Amino acid sequence: MATWPMISVMGGDTSHVSCTDEEALRIYQDMVVLRAFDEKTLTLQRQGRVGTFAPSLGQEAAEIASAHALEPMDWIAPSYRDHGALYVHGLPLDQVILFAMGRSGSYAAGVRALPSSIPIATHLLHAVGLAYALRQRAEPQVAMAYFGDGATSEGDFHEALNFAGVWQVPVIFFCQNNGWAISTAVSHQTHSETLAQKAVAYGIEGIRVDGNDALAVYGVVREARERATEGGGPTLIEAVTYRMGPHTTADDPTRYRPSGELEGHRAQDPLIRLGQYLAGRSILSAEDQERMAADSRDRINEAVARVEAMDPVAVEEMFRHVYQVMPNRLARELRDWGAN
Repeated sequence: MATWPMISVMGGDTSHVSCTDEEALRIYQDMVVLRAFDEKTLTLQRQGRVGTFAPSLGQEAAEIASAHALEPMDWIAPSYRDHGALYVHGLPLDQVILFAMGRSGSYAAGVRALPSSIPIATHLLHAVGLAYALRQRAEPQVAMAYFGDGATSEGDFHEALNFAGVWQVPVIFFCQNNGWAISTAVSHQTHSETLAQKAVAYGIEGIRVDGNDALAVYGVVREARERATEGGGPTLIEAVTYRMGPHTTADDPTRYRPSGELEGHRAQDPLIRLGQYLAGRSILSAEDQERMAADSRDRINEAVARVEAMDPVAVEEMFRHVYQVMPNRLARELRDWGAN
């Protein structure tokens, strides 16, 4: 069986270096923002101010660096865990928090992003459709779908890769392999050595990258984007990372995660790794790190205060933005509600 190498720039592979020091510093700053957002939102959830929430702890490099590698006019199709990617792609913090609270108004005009997908893998087909439309309109952009390892066990994943391969559309499939599909380990999902090699069956490029190495993630996504816009077709990227927190706030990972596994992965914390890398290049000081963390907390607290000061959501809002033309049955329910 062929061996699939793991690309790691911090591990010494300089062939995929395309991230400038300035860009790496911006990536680090946004990773700090995402971690602060996670910490705040988890607190809000425990206080009953936010519903079920999927944290990104441990996956910041994969999520943030990949989004930085895109261009503003590219499309992204996020899963339920990709708050940071949405933020990097242009969604204001207020709107990110609105989504976490399950409120309307959580999307901003002009941001090329689909709503976060709660169903597993269905949005991969949507990303292929977006990429097909980009090509038909001769727009030099790509569509990128975010998903986890669990999505590769769904039929939609295989249908999406098949259509993408047949049509050779400019789409990037970005799989964050965090080791667990809720409580199901990757080894219980597939007998393949890697997830990246699943690309072979569909005639597209498959790449495996250290998902905790922000520089490597940025480099391979930039390369995949360039290949797609030049007519080279789709790419499946497997970013190997680790979910250090629960699947969602409704999950208890201690019930299924082997004892000691988490501690073994703490040394690969992507925020620490990039921070040490930048510090080693005299780009980031300890004072800078403290300032960024404090500024991020302040910004998020201010955004939460603005959102919580908004008027309560009207019940009628649940009927809006579902269908272009409201079906009669929903229209009747809306009228009945108004009569009460």
